Parts: sequence; structure tokens; C-alpha cells
Amino acid sequence: MSKKETHRKLTRRTFLKASAASLAYGSFVSAPIVLGQAKKFKGVTINGATFQHTFGTYLKDYLPEFEQESGMKVNLELPAFPIYNQRADLELSTKGKAWDFLNITFIYTGRWIGAGWFTNLEPFLADPNLTPPDWDPDDFASGAQACLRDKEGNRYAFAWEAGAMIMGISRPDLIKKAGMKIPTTFDELTNVCKAINNEDNVKAFVADKLHHWNFPPYLMGYGGQIFKDPPGNLTPTLDTPEAAEAAQYYADTLRSFAPDGVLSYTDDQAMTAQLMGRANIRTQAIAWMVPLSKSPKSKVKDTVTYSLMPGGPDGNFPGSNSHGFGIPLGAKKKEAAWEFIKWALGKKMVRRMALEKGYSAVCRRSIIEDPAYKKNMTLNGVDVADIYVKVLEMGGQTGHMAYRTVPVFPQVGGKINKAIERIVTKQQSAKDAMKQAQKESIADLKKSGYKIDA
Repeated sequence: MSKKETHRKLTRRTFLKASAASLAYGSFVSAPIVLGQAKKFKGVTINGATFQHTFGTYLKDYLPEFEQESGMKVNLELPAFPIYNQRADLELSTKGKAWDFLNITFIYTGRWIGAGWFTNLEPFLADPNLTPPDWDPDDFASGAQACLRDKEGNRYAFAWEAGAMIMGISRPDLIKKAGMKIPTTFDELTNVCKAINNEDNVKAFVADKLHHWNFPPYLMGYGGQIFKDPPGNLTPTLDTPEAAEAAQYYADTLRSFAPDGVLSYTDDQAMTAQLMGRANIRTQAIAWMVPLSKSPKSKVKDTVTYSLMPGGPDGNFPGSNSHGFGIPLGAKKKEAAWEFIKWALGKKMVRRMALEKGYSAVCRRSIIEDPAYKKNMTLNGVDVADIYVKVLEMGGQTGHMAYRTVPVFPQVGGKINKAIERIVTKQQSAKDAMKQAQKESIADLKKSGYKIDA
């Protein structure tokens, strides 16, 4: 049975239609909060974090406004992705009280929400003194919110990013000069990279070191999977011929066409390589692509173009995800944290960030449908907003992102990262590296009590 037959279809309409869960919880007793008047939170300091991302960088620019209006001080940390997740997982698992708000990372949603480590936000939403009706929680696109709910539909966070993997090409003029077109298949991507690599001192390709995010679309494009049938059957499937072929292709691309040292690149370093015109093609979430057109530091803003990422023999499976701000169960200042989240993800701030900063991965339906957003997301003649929605729809139609929200994925993802590194550096063949990743993943899952097929 095909992927499309085994998962519920999600259309453009259903993606943009926000969920309308009934609110049947008790209210907190609290006086209405009026920013700039009584300053209820004057002298309060809250601490929070998310991983390094353009959203967090932009949000910090606006923080002085919130602090002036509310009277509270906000300390927002932005460590690198793996460091953030390690720290947050440890803090949450011990019911720590160091952070008042935290990002719920997509790959940890099953673990962090499932374990009860975050606060149910429904009581906050039900109380008009804490959440005025015009904040409109149902304005958040249902596709972005799905992983931030529990099985009963309760919301534990609100999304600040709906990540959609697209292809950004900083120097398409080099492709045209070589007499070629924008690649739409893996084979075409390889041929284009061969033709343009090192032309005008520009490397043909770039990526960051989070291979567990970058690699799966290539794996699936070759017909492979990470798990047998997530979330029901979590038997790893990393030692198949398709997985070895995909790993070889992806590793060869990095080794042959990416800058030296690419295995240590963070998201920001990979983006900078494109911004500075040192690297050409990247397949990554839209939030890392749009700055190529919008950043004042960009040297390629007049040349960059965008498209769907290429597909493989078995189809096109671009990554899509969402991350959201929530309140840890152990947080001491929950009401202040909620006031911050309301401000950061309110319609006004999201719209300002989209139009003033060029932030693309917005999750509010009213902003996605705003003509000003659509206009702002037409970059060098390309309707990037349309590509964005198409990728999110593809994830709903095929359900191919189901692998990423199961509680055991972070462990398996770490094995994938190491396997790709060993292949790129030629420490192991693709077959042997993926076989080792399979063996280690099975050992971890069994240790955690998961049933694995023989």
C-alpha cells in the first residue's frame, strides 16, 4: 500500500483551517492585564529559550518594546539546536524550574508532551482575563498545531514556525550560464552541481550538520524509511539497500560539492555561505532561505531564486515541521510566561515580523492569507508563499513526517548524523555505516522497552 493510501489526505483548505477544540476547563482568577498602565509584571524577570533561529533573533529585536509595555524583563537564550535540546531535555526530565517558557522542538513533541512535562494551556485560553478573545488561538493553522496537542486535543504550545523545506539557489545565473535548468530530480541536481561547482569561486551545494533533518527527504526519495510504520511499528529500517543508496548519494553530494568543513556547519553558517555568495544550492526550511533575499547582508539578493526541492525515483518528500512556545510544568512564573507568549505570537507581532523582517514561516492563518504577506513573499518574481503552502500540503497528503514526532526519534536521529559523517569522511561505506546505525538504533529502542520486529 502506498504512502498516500495509508495516511489521511490534507488539502490546502484543511491546512489553513484552524482547529476548534472546545474549552472545558476551569478559569484562573486574575484581573485583566492592561499593558502600559498598571504594569502588573513590573520587576518580574522571566527566563526562556529556543534554539538558534532567525525567529529568535528577530524576536530579540522587539523585546525592548515588550519590556517597556509590560514592565517585565525577558531573558531569551538562543543556543545551537543540539545544545538547546540536550539542556531542555535534562531540565524538563528533572522538573526543573530554571525556565519559565521554552520551545517545544518538533522531534521532541512526542516525548515532552507525552511525558507531561509541559503545562496544559487550555485553562489559560478559557479565562478571558488571561486571554482576550481577539488573541484568537484558532487562527493558528491546524497543520502547525497538530504536534503541539495531546491525544485529547489539549494545546501545550503555540507554533512560531511551520518549517517547509524548499530549495534556495543563490546564483542561478551560473546554472543558466552552464546551459542547464533548475534541477527537479536528484540526477539533475548532481549534473547541475558537477557543471557549476567552483565556478566564480562558488561551491555548488551547502548544508548544515543536522543530517537527521536534511537527509530523510533523500532517503524517502530513494524509497527508504527510518521506521517500518510509525507511530505504530517503530522497527528501524536503516539497513535497507534503499537507505544505503540514499546515504551514498547525500554523502557524495556533501563531499564533492560543499565547502570544506561543511560537516561542522550550523544552520547559521550554512546560510552565511549562501548570503556571502560562497555556496549556491541548499535544501532547507524556508526560514533559512528567505534571508537570502531580505537580509541587508546578502550579496545575492538580486540573483537568488527558489523552487521545490528535487525529488527522487520514489517521489518528492520535502521536510515539514513546527516548533512552538510552551510553559514547562515546573515553571514558577506561568502567568508572566503566558503574557510573553501571547505578545510574541499575537497577530500584531507576527505580522510585523513577517512584513518588517521578512519572516516567512508564519503559522497564523490571518497572516498567511494577508495580501501584504503574499506580496512580501514574492521574491525576485517567485511566489515563495505558494511553494511554502505546497510543501506543508505534501506533508499532510503523504504523512511522511510521522517518523519525526515519535518519542524515540531523537536517539535514532543521532545515529543517522554519525552515519552520514562516517560516509562523507570515508571511514565506512554507506552500507556498513547504515548497518551500524540500524544496530545501534535497535539496541537503544530495546533498552527503552520498545517492541522491535525480528
